[in-house]
Amino acid sequence: MGIKKMLRSFSLIINYKTYLLTAMSVLCSYLCFRFGLTAKFPDMLVGVAIVFPVVFSIGSAYTRRETALQRWADFRGHAIAIYYATRDWPSDKNNDLPERTRAVTMEMVQRTKEMLMSSKESWENKEEEFYKLFSKLSEITMEMRKYGVQSGEISRVSQYVSKMVIAFDNLKIIFQYRTPITLRTYSKVFIYVFPIVYGPYFASTFHDFSASLEYVMPILYSFILVSLDNIQDHLEDPFDQVGEDDVNIDANETIRLLV
Repeated sequence: MGIKKMLRSFSLIINYKTYLLTAMSVLCSYLCFRFGLTAKFPDMLVGVAIVFPVVFSIGSAYTRRETALQRWADFRGHAIAIYYATRDWPSDKNNDLPERTRAVTMEMVQRTKEMLMSSKESWENKEEEFYKLFSKLSEITMEMRKYGVQSGEISRVSQYVSKMVIAFDNLKIIFQYRTPITLRTYSKVFIYVFPIVYGPYFASTFHDFSASLEYVMPILYSFILVSLDNIQDHLEDPFDQVGEDDVNIDANETIRLLV
């Protein structure tokens, strides 16, 4: 990994929330020490109440992202297979099926990218138009009979169309349904309440460190927790092209294969 890429990745997980929470943590720790408010809270509370739910959310979001990659591969692979079928299977090559299939496939890929990067509210009308493209693809499949393609082979191509519909619907579900909102809200609340609640704990450890190192622990805790939260946020929507682990739907890459 190059230095520039590493710095960019680092900048995505360190943002204004990191500095805000760190400042709150340091300030609360100082005030608690200044007024003698100290307490020995168990360290495991941080893991159980905050780290475990956040890591679970990250794992859930990453699984959705991997599933999205698989469904996109299914969609694209079957689209390419349909194009090759219309190009190579008819015994009568005097037809425009490959050109029409290529045009429909190009439009579908481009629209898929646009829809997955749009808002949920705009899906209804766009989805209706998208299924009209599936209908066109199905009609092209039926026309293959006119040019010498056997019924068994047409049935196979129809299954490709069906699998494309299923893959698209899977992408839609991944786009619309995210990690449980209540779990994400719970994690965020505890992360931002943490500096205040654990101020007395950090204050109680000040005598365990050398001068000027008293604030190392509150700073580290804040950086770690907010960084994990930012990672989860970037993975939450695998199509928004903000995080570095997003699913990149490259329409041009697919179109280059339709030759």
